[in-house]
Amino acid sequence: MTTDTETVVRAAYKAAEGSTLDVQGFVDLFAEDGVFNNIVGGETYRGEHLGDLVVFMAKLAPDVHRELHRFHVLGDIVTVELTIQGTVAGPFETPAGVIHPTGAKLDIPTADFWYVEDGKVKEFNCYVGVNVMLTQLGVQPDFAAAVAAN
Repeated sequence: MTTDTETVVRAAYKAAEGSTLDVQGFVDLFAEDGVFNNIVGGETYRGEHLGDLVVFMAKLAPDVHRELHRFHVLGDIVTVELTIQGTVAGPFETPAGVIHPTGAKLDIPTADFWYVEDGKVKEFNCYVGVNVMLTQLGVQPDFAAAVAAN
C-alpha cells in the first residue's frame, strides 16, 4: 500500500495540534527506525520518545497551532515553512529555573524537512527560531555575562 507523502506529513501536523492532540498518532506515522531531530536544540528523538517535543509544546501552549505558510513536496521529501503559534499557559523549564506561565503569544518562525519512505516518516528535521521564541517568552540575552566570560 502506498501512502501519499503529503498526506502523511499533514497528518503529523494535525496530530500535534493543541485542539486535536494525538501523540500516539504522531508517533505511529514514523518508521520503526524513524528519527525526529530538533536541530537547533541539538536533540534527537527515537522510538517511544518521538512524541516528547509534541508533548512539551502542548504543555507550554495547550492551544498550540502550526500555521503552514509554504508546503513543498518533491517525491518523498517535504519542506514546510511555518510558524508555531500559541499562548504560554504552562511552565517553561530552563537551566536557571522555571519560567511560569505568562500568557505571552508565541509566533515562532520554523522550517521543517520531512523524509518519508514507504508511507512512514524516516526522518524529520525541525529548525525552530529559538531566539524569537525566547524573546517572546521574555528571555533576553545576557551579553554582559558572555563578555565577562572572555
